[in-house]
Amino acid sequence: MKRLSILASCVLISAAALQFSSPAISQDGWVTLLDSSKKGDWDEIGKANWEMKDGALVADKLDGKELSYLVSKTQYKDFQIRAEFWTDEDANSGIFIRCQGNKAIDSKVCYEVNIFDKRPDPTYGTGAIVDVGKVDPMPKAAGKWNVYEITAQGPHFVVTLNGQKTVDAQDSKHASGYIALQYGSGVVKFRKVQIKPL
Repeated sequence: MKRLSILASCVLISAAALQFSSPAISQDGWVTLLDSSKKGDWDEIGKANWEMKDGALVADKLDGKELSYLVSKTQYKDFQIRAEFWTDEDANSGIFIRCQGNKAIDSKVCYEVNIFDKRPDPTYGTGAIVDVGKVDPMPKAAGKWNVYEITAQGPHFVVTLNGQKTVDAQDSKHASGYIALQYGSGVVKFRKVQIKPL
Protein backbone atom coordinates (compact mmCIF):
# COMPACT_ATOMS: atom_id res chain seq x y z
CA MET A 1 0.00 0.00 0.00
CA LYS A 2 2.87 2.33 0.86
CA ARG A 3 4.47 1.66 -2.52
CA LEU A 4 1.19 2.48 -4.27
CA SER A 5 0.96 5.82 -2.41
CA ILE A 6 4.54 6.69 -3.34
CA LEU A 7 3.86 5.75 -6.97
CA ALA A 8 0.69 7.85 -7.04
CA SER A 9 2.59 10.81 -5.55
CA CYS A 10 5.32 10.49 -8.19
CA VAL A 11 2.73 10.43 -10.99
CA LEU A 12 1.03 13.57 -9.61
CA ILE A 13 4.35 15.41 -9.23
CA SER A 14 5.39 14.42 -12.78
CA ALA A 15 2.06 15.61 -14.18
CA ALA A 16 2.40 18.94 -12.35
CA ALA A 17 5.95 19.42 -13.64
CA LEU A 18 4.82 18.64 -17.19
CA GLN A 19 2.00 21.17 -16.89
CA PHE A 20 4.43 23.96 -16.01
CA SER A 21 7.09 23.06 -18.58
CA SER A 22 4.86 22.46 -21.61
CA PRO A 23 3.31 25.32 -23.56
CA ALA A 24 -0.35 25.84 -22.66
CA ILE A 25 -2.84 25.17 -25.46
CA SER A 26 -6.17 27.00 -25.26
CA GLN A 27 -9.47 25.61 -26.54
CA ASP A 28 -9.30 27.86 -29.61
CA GLY A 29 -5.89 26.44 -30.62
CA TRP A 30 -3.52 29.17 -29.35
CA VAL A 31 -0.27 27.88 -27.80
CA THR A 32 1.25 30.20 -25.19
CA LEU A 33 5.04 30.31 -25.57
CA LEU A 34 5.49 32.90 -22.82
CA ASP A 35 3.24 35.02 -20.65
CA SER A 36 3.40 37.45 -17.75
CA SER A 37 4.10 34.67 -15.23
CA LYS A 38 6.63 32.42 -16.99
CA LYS A 39 9.45 32.66 -19.52
CA GLY A 40 8.54 29.43 -21.27
CA ASP A 41 10.90 26.82 -22.67
CA TRP A 42 13.42 28.21 -25.18
CA ASP A 43 16.92 27.42 -26.40
CA GLU A 44 19.23 30.43 -26.17
CA ILE A 45 21.77 31.49 -28.77
CA GLY A 46 24.12 34.24 -27.59
CA LYS A 47 23.64 35.60 -24.08
CA ALA A 48 21.55 38.46 -22.74
CA ASN A 49 20.30 39.12 -19.22
CA TRP A 50 16.77 37.83 -19.92
CA GLU A 51 14.70 37.77 -16.72
CA MET A 52 11.07 37.85 -15.63
CA LYS A 53 10.39 41.27 -14.10
CA ASP A 54 7.07 43.02 -13.35
CA GLY A 55 5.07 40.62 -15.51
CA ALA A 56 7.34 40.68 -18.57
CA LEU A 57 10.42 38.95 -19.93
CA VAL A 58 13.05 41.71 -20.01
CA ALA A 59 16.57 42.11 -21.42
CA ASP A 60 18.72 45.25 -21.44
CA LYS A 61 22.27 43.98 -21.79
CA LEU A 62 24.26 41.51 -23.87
CA ASP A 63 26.83 39.24 -22.27
CA GLY A 64 29.41 39.43 -25.05
CA LYS A 65 29.28 40.70 -28.63
CA GLU A 66 26.88 38.14 -30.10
CA LEU A 67 23.18 39.06 -30.34
CA SER A 68 20.88 36.97 -28.19
CA TYR A 69 17.99 34.83 -29.44
CA LEU A 70 15.43 32.74 -27.60
CA VAL A 71 14.53 29.92 -30.00
CA SER A 72 11.42 27.74 -29.85
CA LYS A 73 11.78 23.99 -29.28
CA THR A 74 9.22 23.32 -32.01
CA GLN A 75 9.15 24.08 -35.74
CA TYR A 76 6.07 25.63 -37.32
CA LYS A 77 4.84 25.81 -40.91
CA ASP A 78 1.63 27.87 -41.28
CA PHE A 79 0.59 29.90 -38.25
CA GLN A 80 -0.53 33.12 -36.61
CA ILE A 81 1.51 34.79 -33.87
CA ARG A 82 0.27 37.34 -31.33
CA ALA A 83 3.06 39.04 -29.39
CA GLU A 84 2.94 41.87 -26.87
CA PHE A 85 6.20 43.82 -26.60
CA TRP A 86 7.67 47.06 -25.24
CA THR A 87 10.95 48.69 -26.27
CA ASP A 88 12.84 51.89 -25.62
CA GLU A 89 14.09 54.14 -28.44
CA ASP A 90 17.50 52.42 -28.65
CA ALA A 91 16.12 48.90 -28.97
CA ASN A 92 17.04 46.52 -31.76
CA SER A 93 14.83 43.46 -31.57
CA GLY A 94 12.52 41.35 -33.67
CA ILE A 95 10.54 38.17 -34.04
CA PHE A 96 12.18 35.66 -36.38
CA ILE A 97 9.96 33.07 -38.04
CA ARG A 98 10.48 29.90 -40.07
CA CYS A 99 14.16 29.76 -39.07
CA GLN A 100 15.93 26.98 -40.98
CA GLY A 101 17.92 25.85 -37.94
CA ASN A 102 18.13 26.46 -34.21
CA LYS A 103 21.90 27.01 -33.93
CA ALA A 104 22.36 30.24 -35.92
CA ILE A 105 19.69 32.90 -36.41
CA ASP A 106 19.68 35.81 -38.87
CA SER A 107 17.55 37.30 -41.65
CA LYS A 108 19.18 35.02 -44.25
CA VAL A 109 17.95 31.76 -42.67
CA CYS A 110 14.72 33.18 -41.19
CA TYR A 111 12.11 35.82 -41.88
CA GLU A 112 12.78 38.75 -39.53
CA VAL A 113 9.74 40.75 -38.45
CA ASN A 114 11.65 43.79 -37.25
CA ILE A 115 11.42 45.92 -34.10
CA PHE A 116 14.01 48.61 -34.77
CA ASP A 117 12.82 52.25 -34.68
CA LYS A 118 16.33 53.63 -35.32
CA ARG A 119 17.24 51.34 -38.22
CA PRO A 120 19.40 53.34 -40.68
CA ASP A 121 17.18 52.17 -43.57
CA PRO A 122 13.65 52.59 -42.15
CA THR A 123 12.00 50.76 -45.07
CA TYR A 124 12.92 47.53 -43.25
CA GLY A 125 12.56 48.93 -39.71
CA THR A 126 9.75 48.36 -37.22
CA GLY A 127 6.76 46.71 -38.88
CA ALA A 128 8.69 45.30 -41.85
CA ILE A 129 9.89 41.83 -42.79
CA VAL A 130 13.57 42.40 -43.58
CA ASP A 131 14.35 42.02 -47.31
CA VAL A 132 10.79 40.74 -48.00
CA GLY A 133 8.16 43.30 -47.01
CA LYS A 134 8.90 47.02 -46.78
CA VAL A 135 7.02 49.42 -44.52
CA ASP A 136 6.21 53.02 -45.48
CA PRO A 137 5.91 55.04 -43.38
CA MET A 138 7.63 53.15 -40.60
CA PRO A 139 5.62 53.16 -37.35
CA LYS A 140 7.36 53.87 -34.05
CA ALA A 141 7.03 51.30 -31.27
CA ALA A 142 9.23 52.80 -28.52
CA GLY A 143 7.89 53.73 -25.11
CA LYS A 144 4.58 51.82 -25.17
CA TRP A 145 3.14 48.33 -25.20
CA ASN A 146 2.52 47.08 -28.73
CA VAL A 147 0.82 44.06 -30.27
CA TYR A 148 2.27 42.29 -33.29
CA GLU A 149 0.03 39.91 -35.25
CA ILE A 150 1.97 37.87 -37.79
CA THR A 151 0.36 35.43 -40.21
CA ALA A 152 2.41 33.04 -42.33
CA GLN A 153 0.39 30.84 -44.65
CA GLY A 154 2.29 29.21 -47.49
CA PRO A 155 4.22 32.00 -49.26
CA HIS A 156 1.83 34.71 -47.98
CA PHE A 157 2.78 36.93 -45.02
CA VAL A 158 0.68 39.57 -43.28
CA VAL A 159 1.97 41.70 -40.38
CA THR A 160 -0.12 44.07 -38.29
CA LEU A 161 1.19 46.35 -35.56
CA ASN A 162 -1.44 47.61 -33.11
CA GLY A 163 -4.19 46.75 -35.60
CA GLN A 164 -2.55 48.57 -38.53
CA LYS A 165 -1.40 46.38 -41.45
CA THR A 166 2.29 47.05 -42.15
CA VAL A 167 3.16 44.18 -44.53
CA ASP A 168 1.26 42.05 -47.03
CA ALA A 169 3.92 40.18 -48.99
CA GLN A 170 4.77 36.96 -50.81
CA ASP A 171 7.98 34.95 -50.46
CA SER A 172 8.76 31.25 -50.67
CA LYS A 173 12.34 30.92 -49.38
CA HIS A 174 11.43 29.27 -46.07
CA ALA A 175 8.43 26.93 -45.81
CA SER A 176 8.71 26.09 -42.10
CA GLY A 177 11.04 26.41 -39.13
CA TYR A 178 11.65 27.70 -35.63
CA ILE A 179 10.45 30.92 -33.99
CA ALA A 180 12.97 33.20 -32.24
CA LEU A 181 12.84 36.37 -30.13
CA GLN A 182 15.82 38.69 -30.55
CA TYR A 183 17.68 40.95 -28.15
CA GLY A 184 20.21 43.25 -29.82
CA SER A 185 20.29 46.52 -27.87
CA GLY A 186 18.31 48.93 -25.70
CA VAL A 187 15.51 47.69 -23.43
CA VAL A 188 13.28 44.93 -24.78
CA LYS A 189 10.27 43.40 -23.02
CA PHE A 190 7.93 40.62 -24.13
CA ARG A 191 4.76 40.23 -22.06
CA LYS A 192 2.96 37.55 -24.04
CA VAL A 193 3.79 35.45 -27.10
CA GLN A 194 1.25 32.99 -28.54
CA ILE A 195 1.17 30.95 -31.72
CA LYS A 196 -1.72 29.21 -33.47
CA PRO A 197 -0.89 26.59 -36.10
CA LEU A 198 -3.10 26.93 -39.20
